[in-house]
Amino acid sequence: MTAQWDWTGEMTIPSKLGAHLPFLEEVLAQAEALGWTGRDSFGVQMTLEETLTNAIRHGNHNDESKQVHAACKLSGDRFWLSVEDEGEGFCPDDVADCTADENLECFGGRGMALIDAYMEKVEFNDRGNRITVATRRGYRPPIDDE
Repeated sequence: MTAQWDWTGEMTIPSKLGAHLPFLEEVLAQAEALGWTGRDSFGVQMTLEETLTNAIRHGNHNDESKQVHAACKLSGDRFWLSVEDEGEGFCPDDVADCTADENLECFGGRGMALIDAYMEKVEFNDRGNRITVATRRGYRPPIDDE
C-alpha cells in the first residue's frame, strides 16, 4: 500500500539560527489547513523546532558553510519529517535522561524527551546526523507504569 500525502515540502537551510523559520512556518500553515490543532499541532511545532535547531546548533555548530536538509510530508492524519545535518553525528543512546534526578538541573536532553513525547516513531541513521520522525493525529504515547 502506498502512503497518500496531501502535502510534501523540502528545504535546504543554512546553519544560521532563525534560518529554519520559513520552513517551520510553511509546515505549520499546511498542518493547520489539514486540520491539525491543539496538542497534535503543538507536537508538530515542537518537533520541527527541536530537530531543526539541534541540527543547526549541535550538528553543524552554527557553521554557515554547512547546511541542513529538511523534508516533510503531511496528510490530514499523518506527519513525517526527516532532518539531516552535515555534522559528525552523535549516538542517541549517549543523550542524558533529563528526567533523572541527577540531570534535572543540567542542560541537554530535553529536546529529545519532547520529541519522544509527541512522535510515534523516532529513528536515527547509523552516523547519527539524520533524524526521521513520524506520528499520526491523536497519537498518545503508552503510559509507562514503572
